[in-house]
Amino acid sequence: MSESKSESGIRTPQAGDDRAPDDDVVGLLMRQHGDIRNLFDEVERSTGDARRDAFHRLVRLLAVHETAEEEVVHPVARRAFPGGEEIVADRLAEEHGAKEALSVLDGMDTDDPRFLPLLLDLRGDVQRHARAEERYEFTHLRRSADPARLSAMAKGVKAAEAMAPTRPHPGAESAAANVALGPVAALVDRTKDAVRKAMKG
Repeated sequence: MSESKSESGIRTPQAGDDRAPDDDVVGLLMRQHGDIRNLFDEVERSTGDARRDAFHRLVRLLAVHETAEEEVVHPVARRAFPGGEEIVADRLAEEHGAKEALSVLDGMDTDDPRFLPLLLDLRGDVQRHARAEERYEFTHLRRSADPARLSAMAKGVKAAEAMAPTRPHPGAESAAANVALGPVAALVDRTKDAVRKAMKG
């Protein structure tokens, strides 16, 4: 895993963190950020049914990823380091804006000529949000939280990730089958339940 330190000596998450071990919550979240970028690419370059399928998978992954962060990361970050409350408040405001934009897109046909420009706007917002998380939240978590806490958080993120795989898991016929598991609101509720059970376990 690549490492970099800022002038303050804080270890900064890097691109190689997507190969992090299963007990590295920051690495897991960084990998999800990469999966989200890849899905935006897939939606942008595809058309017709392929674009529709890729967009549905993107919606699911964004919903599950943000739910995991709200349930697992933000509560710890609020208390783990100075300024945590303000940092989390900023991230939540960004997430709220992205959810509103995603809701508009989700109500559109992916072949609508307005769809792609709005998608690209959302992509820019999501990428800025991810960079802010990596710089201001993930870095401090690595420095401030003890290994046991980070490991418990990783379990919660893995439980959430299982709710919206970007590739078919063994036993699943296709990614499209995973998309058909239910509406986003129900998915968020199931994700919260799965995360809480995993964290307690």
